[in-house]
Amino acid sequence: MDKKINLTAVFEKAEEGGYIAYIEEIPGVNTQGETITEAKENLYEALQLVLEVNRELSQKGSLSKNVVKESLKFIN
Repeated sequence: MDKKINLTAVFEKAEEGGYIAYIEEIPGVNTQGETITEAKENLYEALQLVLEVNRELSQKGSLSKNVVKESLKFIN
């Protein structure tokens, strides 16, 4: 069974030009770009970085706990 997650990308025109972009549902995933296309590409990178950092932090926090971890795949 394929699972999809839909996130909301928000693009705001910046006063100095270009766009400020963020993912509404995930705090910390924000970036900017000269065009919406560029800002969208940067959002994918920002999302990857936030998830990588969160993964590292959670691995450190669960070292002393008795936990079961499982990988989930999401299809776009």
